[in-house]
Amino acid sequence: MRSVERAAMRVPGVASARASLAAKRVTVTYDPAETGEADVMAALDRVGFEAAPLEASKQDRGDQRQRYLLRRVAVAGFAAMNIMLISIAVWSGEGGDMDPALAQMFRWLSALIALPTIIYAGEPFFVSAVSALKGRRLNMDVPISLAIILATGMSVYQTMHASEQVYFDAAVTLLFFLLIGRYLDEALRVRARGEAQNLLSLQSGIATVVGEDGSQSKVPANALRPGDRILVAVGERVGADGVVARGSGDVDQSLITGETMPAAVREGTQIYAGTLNLTRSLEIEVTAADEATLLAEISRLMMAAEQGKARYRVLADRAAQIYAPAVHGLGLATFVGWLAFGASWQTALTYAIAVLIITCPCALALAVPVVQIAAASRLFKRGVMVKVPDGLERIAEVDAVVFDKTGTLTLGEPRLLDAETVPGAALAAAAKLASGSRHPFSRALVAAAEERFGSVEIARDVEETPGEGLLARTDYGEERLGSAAWCGVENASGQTAEVWYRRGEDAPVCFRFADRLRADAAEAVSALKDRGLAVALLSGDREAVVARTAQDAGIDVFQGGLKPADKIAWLEDRANEGRKVLMVGDGLNDAPALAAAHASMSPATAADISQRAADFIFQGRALSPVVEAVETGCRARSMAFQNFGVAWVYNAICVPLAMAGFVTPLIAAIVMSSSSILVTLNATRLAGGKRP
Repeated sequence: MRSVERAAMRVPGVASARASLAAKRVTVTYDPAETGEADVMAALDRVGFEAAPLEASKQDRGDQRQRYLLRRVAVAGFAAMNIMLISIAVWSGEGGDMDPALAQMFRWLSALIALPTIIYAGEPFFVSAVSALKGRRLNMDVPISLAIILATGMSVYQTMHASEQVYFDAAVTLLFFLLIGRYLDEALRVRARGEAQNLLSLQSGIATVVGEDGSQSKVPANALRPGDRILVAVGERVGADGVVARGSGDVDQSLITGETMPAAVREGTQIYAGTLNLTRSLEIEVTAADEATLLAEISRLMMAAEQGKARYRVLADRAAQIYAPAVHGLGLATFVGWLAFGASWQTALTYAIAVLIITCPCALALAVPVVQIAAASRLFKRGVMVKVPDGLERIAEVDAVVFDKTGTLTLGEPRLLDAETVPGAALAAAAKLASGSRHPFSRALVAAAEERFGSVEIARDVEETPGEGLLARTDYGEERLGSAAWCGVENASGQTAEVWYRRGEDAPVCFRFADRLRADAAEAVSALKDRGLAVALLSGDREAVVARTAQDAGIDVFQGGLKPADKIAWLEDRANEGRKVLMVGDGLNDAPALAAAHASMSPATAADISQRAADFIFQGRALSPVVEAVETGCRARSMAFQNFGVAWVYNAICVPLAMAGFVTPLIAAIVMSSSSILVTLNATRLAGGKRP
């Protein structure tokens, strides 16, 4: 962070620079008359930090929401500490030598601190509760708001009548801890949304524009316009969508297509923002820039999908719709009933408070969270991390699973097919030629030869032509390794990923490659089918390759050549049929589908943006964690319903006793706590258990 800030501050005209490691951003204040964002980004680039502009209009409102909550956390925490100090002084003085007038003054001091604090810090809960009530529904903020308002109102009344029963400390401390939880939840959401915004920076940065006279100038990539010509050096990302106007080479399109194999490009080839130039400088004519690129469209798809997914209501809120009205109704009925029987309003209110305490939704509120904690602990031990609070509920509801191919169902590592039956001499010669290349097929050839022969001889004076192949001149004539055309082969099938080797006038030898399935892929697919789940494979790769992978994994439904929008459309079609789909993917092109699916998982090797979009992350080279997550989610849902049952039985026994006046508030608190402990103990059974 200091390096970034120092580099920015060295630019003439920069007044301040503040870096944020978590957000991966630096905020710079500068004088536009002396410098600009291009100068700042160039300065950062010189010290090794690639930077890109992020327009203020693209900033998410989540940052403001975080600051909104953080201010209330600070106020509630400060007030809670001070009120607690006052309360301790009063408690210590009771039964001692503290003057009653002094104790009463302390209570009024607590009220003066608590009332504005509760109004200010409780606003998020009060606004949410009012919004729910206006919509004629109930959420968990309604009983929270009611508890805070009742505790505060009773405390003010008791203070006015010089009673010792005041609860300002409890009300403010409750708000403090609830706000901490709300702030952390919002921070997680902001970070996820920030990744979608940072995605646009991959097409930003500095672009080299080539003028009509051949001159070159540096401009921010978001300032490019259709018709501009840009020069993309080796190792740079393309700043806009366009067509190759001059040059040829290999580009890494995995960011867009999910396919790890480099793609050969030449004049006239369509190329997209965010792709990485691997082998030779390219001159590209821009056809779409900034917000019109395919990369920007992927970001918009993902954010739109996240908004749709956010409308899912968690189980606790659904239960609150039934439970909260019952709690409030019983408390009111107790109060009115005892008044009707001639009891004083203080007695009636005491009994009503006992009912509210004994029906306090603590067991209900714990029913889901404690199960989630136990289930998350179980999954963590098995290499699965749960990222979102409602992830387990979602995955328990799925009735279909969709896999991406490269990097998900497979390992994203090409391997030589039939390595043992390929002629040894040809394999050794081809591996020797490939030993100096970093192309994935070359590495796979060398790996196969090393596994078969133990070592590979390294060739000298090898020429590599990007997009074509390798060439070496020997006593036997030219040796070539590469595409069919490069090796003079006219009748290549093109149905598989293949590389040809030819020496002189000898017959060419074909090496065919396939991505390696995860070792237990077929077993995991079979286990999911045994659970009654439909399994499908969706990929941006070629149809023939996808079909072969699906056959090897035992998947009957598959589609290839899909773009991100196509995957979302497929998921929406299944949703319209009433299906709830678990999406498992790893590439940036999978991120919108991961956000749109009912539940989602990504491997730990996935693109960062995909991991942000997913509900679960699994580690290792096996696919069994997907099965484990589904099974654990189902068990967690079952235990959550068991806990709801415990809470209902407890209420059925205890509520009538409280309404009849046989339970004091103290006994109600003890019994209520006991039900919470029972719910927690039941959930701990999930944390253990044998691996299925």
